[in-house]
Amino acid sequence: MSIEQLITEHLDIWTAADTEKKSGRGRSSGSAGSVYGIKKLRELILELAVRGKLVPQDSSDEPASELLKRIATEKAKFAVGGRKNGESTLLLSEDNKPYSLPKNWTWVKLGQVVEVLDSQRKPVTKQDREPGPYPYYGASGIVDYVSDYIFDEPLVIVGEDGAKWGRGENTAFLIVGKTWVNNHAHVIRPYKIALIDKFLSYSLNAMNLMPFITGMTVPKLNQAKLVSIELPLPPIAEQHRIVAKVDELMALCDQLENQHNNAAEAHEKLVTHLLGTLTQSQNAEDFNTNWQRISEHFDTLFTTEASIDALKQTLLQLAVMGKLVPQDPNDEPASELLKRIQAEKAQLIAEGKIKKDKPLAEITDDEKPFELPVGWEWVQWYDILANDDAAFKRGPFGSSLTKSMFVKSGYKVYEQYCPINDDCSFERYYITPDKFEEMKGFAVKSGDYLVSCSGVTLGRITQIPKDFKEGIINQAILRVRINHRYYDKDFFKLLFRSQFFQKQIFDNSTGSAIPNVKGVKDLKVMPIPLFTVEEQSRIVTKVDELMTICDQLKERITLSNQLQQKLADVVIEQAISQ
Repeated sequence: MSIEQLITEHLDIWTAADTEKKSGRGRSSGSAGSVYGIKKLRELILELAVRGKLVPQDSSDEPASELLKRIATEKAKFAVGGRKNGESTLLLSEDNKPYSLPKNWTWVKLGQVVEVLDSQRKPVTKQDREPGPYPYYGASGIVDYVSDYIFDEPLVIVGEDGAKWGRGENTAFLIVGKTWVNNHAHVIRPYKIALIDKFLSYSLNAMNLMPFITGMTVPKLNQAKLVSIELPLPPIAEQHRIVAKVDELMALCDQLENQHNNAAEAHEKLVTHLLGTLTQSQNAEDFNTNWQRISEHFDTLFTTEASIDALKQTLLQLAVMGKLVPQDPNDEPASELLKRIQAEKAQLIAEGKIKKDKPLAEITDDEKPFELPVGWEWVQWYDILANDDAAFKRGPFGSSLTKSMFVKSGYKVYEQYCPINDDCSFERYYITPDKFEEMKGFAVKSGDYLVSCSGVTLGRITQIPKDFKEGIINQAILRVRINHRYYDKDFFKLLFRSQFFQKQIFDNSTGSAIPNVKGVKDLKVMPIPLFTVEEQSRIVTKVDELMTICDQLKERITLSNQLQQKLADVVIEQAISQ
């Protein structure tokens, strides 16, 4: 079977075997180049190329052994004092040859067929860093464009450090024209009479170079290891045929990948649009029409992990908008709940049990994120806080809590890891009992919510369980206490993770590169919906039911994708072994 037949007959495997994607906050993080099947197909093309299985051999081609003789003759002309550049150390024994090669091919070590030009590379100076037309290369490819150049010919570069050297990792790059290379990449000039630069780059990218890497803390491909890399060398004419065929097949892979990614992008846009119609529904009739449209095509819409994540986010949004379960006309109106909440706070203030806060401004119509069902009310976050002066508490700043104060055991310091991963069991740092007493205002108790306050994980939340370990929060956490007589503990987490609430958290943050949550005053006035705990509980039950279905769908997608990946691996193994 030809490689073209292999591609076309198994097209569904190559394009269906996606690399697993991780998504954040309901959005797909997949990108072009992430199709597992096509990545493996590229590896197969290179593997077949270096094994002499990609194009037929021509018995009239000059054998590769003759090419080595030409190189030896050329080197002899420039040898100093009879030195032969250590070639005796570069010869391969029969036992060390990785696999058998076609007739007229031969195994060489890289140092036999290339010159290493590392002495000419150098870091870019401040002056040279001025933007310019010349590409500046490092271990992983182009770093920048600069105003000067070092090299002006086709060369191959291989990462020396800070690079990936596994099979299919784009270990080697072909550079052409005026270029600059820093000291993180080896610069290689093939002997043109024996080795085509593009064939060299393809060969190196087909290999697993990890056995040649030294060092664990700082992995490195040093020059001595570089020149000892075993390389299959075909006749020069066959190298040209191989390069032409690889270029042709890689272009086909590009087309497949573009088609796949374009289709995936279109699919994601369609899912986003249709789910958006649900949250924008004007009334129950409109909602039912939009839901019917989606449910008729459920099997074709929700076929990726990203689409399931988008569905989950939509369910949360529908839940907090009151569109997921019907309202019960017998439920007490939220306006009555709010009166009781305000009366309780006023009583505690009068008794001196809590402090009186400054009056908060009314929520204007422009500040209301969406229209609520009959019987619901927009209130401020402040209204549902526990009757506790420390209901909102940001962790200690500055010198109040530093690593120098930590001990091997004692009272736990709750870190940002906990809300980020919804896991309160994580523990790493501790403080003494005396320090805990000093910082008791930052202590946690069962039922407290911990919120991540900075970075891309701003707004992640977790809740302290009943069997918690005593301790305090650090500076990256906001501690929140809610009045659970009026707000269900699970519904609050659901609300907090919804799109509308997360948007408010980010809108109420400072900083662009590293967002940080604003002060307590700004958070207290954030609008949230208020309605009976009974309905909140019904919504939580429905969300749990639907999320379970989503998780089951996602698991099926994951298992299917893993199967497709295994099929791709099997097809490739069979192709190589033929």
